[in-house]
Amino acid sequence: FRFRIGINLGDIIVEDDDIFGDGVNVAARLQEIAEPGGICLSEDAYRQVRGKLAFNVRDLGAQRLKNIAEPVGAYSIGIAATSPAATPILTPALPPDKPSIAVLPFDNLSADPEQEYFADGMTEDIITELSKIGGLFVIARNSSFFYKKKQFTVRQVGQELGVRYVLEGSVRKAGNRVRINAQLIEAGTDHHLWADRIDGELTDVFALQDKVTSQVVEALAVRLTARERIGPRRSETASVEAYDLFLRAREHYFRFTPESNARARQLLDAVIAVDSSYARAYAINAECYLQLWNQFWSRDRDATLGRARALAERAAALGGAESEAHAVLANVLVWQFQHEDALAHAERSIRAEPNNARNLGIRAMVLGWSGRHEEAISAIDAAMRLDPNYGGWMLWTKGQSLICLGRYEEAVSTLRAGLARLWTFMPLHLYLMSALYLLGRGDEAVAAAKAAGSAAPAMAPDELRDVPFKNPADRERLASAFRGVNALLKAQGMPISSV
Repeated sequence: FRFRIGINLGDIIVEDDDIFGDGVNVAARLQEIAEPGGICLSEDAYRQVRGKLAFNVRDLGAQRLKNIAEPVGAYSIGIAATSPAATPILTPALPPDKPSIAVLPFDNLSADPEQEYFADGMTEDIITELSKIGGLFVIARNSSFFYKKKQFTVRQVGQELGVRYVLEGSVRKAGNRVRINAQLIEAGTDHHLWADRIDGELTDVFALQDKVTSQVVEALAVRLTARERIGPRRSETASVEAYDLFLRAREHYFRFTPESNARARQLLDAVIAVDSSYARAYAINAECYLQLWNQFWSRDRDATLGRARALAERAAALGGAESEAHAVLANVLVWQFQHEDALAHAERSIRAEPNNARNLGIRAMVLGWSGRHEEAISAIDAAMRLDPNYGGWMLWTKGQSLICLGRYEEAVSTLRAGLARLWTFMPLHLYLMSALYLLGRGDEAVAAAKAAGSAAPAMAPDELRDVPFKNPADRERLASAFRGVNALLKAQGMPISSV
């Protein structure tokens, strides 16, 4: 047996031998979304033990729980973090055949702890600039930030991420002055290749970042092409106010809740009011609207997707934010069934930033929905290598192509691995259900369908006609599985959908 545990901190009512109240109800609902063998904590409970746990903890964002009025922040301690026999979240990999580096979150040494967003933003921008260099292998932000506020050794990071070098440092912001301390370390030997303290005015923040980037490149003896030469960035703003608002907005975007999405869009509107030519602000605003659409947080879905496209097109037209703008355009266009244009934009985003795991993942999705499944699998494998802490959506993308190729056993193992990372992602459950049914394992398919209900009880599977398959045979393969499982469930008096 494997148990699920939900933990909440809140008021309860005791009556005789029974306890009840919202505190108990939230704990019960958190237990339902915990991974098998795992623990799910509310944000209130996690706040009491933050930094005191010897386990890897994943932020699940705000969860909408059955019969609970407001979304609840949730954190997961899964079997991957607690069982030595389980597959770790970060899968060790062999270093690539070119200089490989992970940039860890820079520490915030400012007097104000609220400046954490600024230190994170500096780290993210350095990752982005290094990711544009084809002669480097740069680990994605998602995996680098896995180590934020955790105990680790540089050697451990190198082994877990499969990189030879680690860049770490700190940022201190005081008034209009910024100080960056950074050091480049060879992970296997703990040898310091380079270290420096870089001071400057806040108005020169991009030049400070570029100095770090250029010195890292020089220390690693990487040859740059003409396009990759580090210099003034067209996509940036001359306004300190606009950049500060942009960093705050991006931090809210990564929280992945309806409330933080709304706040990010509000801040980005303020950025654009200050500097209407700031391409990156339009690009991340487009991402916010796409997130709003993807998560069904908007009432007028067509208008929301249209707004995402308009903002992305504006970012692309301004120039400079090539990676961000073309990636979100690819994502929007494929959902509008414009597969060729979507793929063209995905390719442009990768040319602009060859090491961006998310862009590679978007290209893989477009390839899969275009019916080019072998290419999609290769692309998603490359994306996951750049982001060893990859999300469940990447395994869903791979699982979809495996199903469409008739490789159902591989699809089952892939989708189950995805659920170990992201139990609440409905498509993983539904595609696992389909793969099991297509293998002739009807009982397991029914169990997977029921698990989907416990993972996201307020949701029902959408009809597949809205999923952008270019090849009708791909759609029909999954539709036949949906119909088959529905028939089995109907016999038990609980159909999930009609397709």
